[in-house]
Amino acid sequence: MLNKSPRNLIASAIFILTGLLLLSPKIYAQNTIQNTPTMDGKKVLFVYGGWQPHEPKQSVDVFVPWLKAEGAEVVVSDNLDSYLDEELMRSVDLIIQTWTMGTITNEQERGLLKAIRNGAGLAGWHGGIGDSFRNNTEYQFMVGGQWVAHPGGVIDYSVQITDKNDPVTQGLNDFSMHSEQYYMHIDPNVEVMATTKFTSEYSSWIDECVMPVVWKKYYGKGRVFYSSLGHVMTDFEIPEALEIMKRGIRWAAESKYTPKEKWVSPVYK
Repeated sequence: MLNKSPRNLIASAIFILTGLLLLSPKIYAQNTIQNTPTMDGKKVLFVYGGWQPHEPKQSVDVFVPWLKAEGAEVVVSDNLDSYLDEELMRSVDLIIQTWTMGTITNEQERGLLKAIRNGAGLAGWHGGIGDSFRNNTEYQFMVGGQWVAHPGGVIDYSVQITDKNDPVTQGLNDFSMHSEQYYMHIDPNVEVMATTKFTSEYSSWIDECVMPVVWKKYYGKGRVFYSSLGHVMTDFEIPEALEIMKRGIRWAAESKYTPKEKWVSPVYK
């Protein structure tokens, strides 16, 4: 073995260190990708129906191809009786529901809530889970909020990212929407990641009210994710709105595989 001079040893060390520094961004990027939740191998029940102007059928065409491209096994249903299928409900990792208004039987509701309490995730948007089954308060308790108004109808408004660290919103900036700005009654103990501010233009008494837009929570062992964006499917042409929904779906699908997150951050203290 040849002996190296101190100068050569220093030069070699600098060369190796420089190489590591050049490689580190790639290594970091790979680790980031590896640590991102994936839908690969997850079983998803996608239930659609209810009030047609919210485009439940069209939502199948938007999200199901993406879910399959991510490697998920997807069961698509246009019937709430799917919640009665105990074998199916035990087997799913995630339920995506887009069913505005309508009614759900006691047995159907029990099947849905039991699956979530036992660890299945739930993800949804706008009225698809935030304005479903208006007579069912336990269902609303599970979701964490209920739509009550959208002053002005379809209007221009902005969404503010309030949690820059959560993986669902990390790296995203505030953005604008032309859609329904949902005013909701909210569980004060949800984890809020994005908000919107109302003006006095359509309802003077809510001027400067700050309202959650994106949140996550638990119901039993199950992860629940909600975004009030998505009145119609063209709303998801806004890149941030679509990316938030995709990340939220991935997060909710991890209920059975990832330790429960710990947070206590109620809106009111």
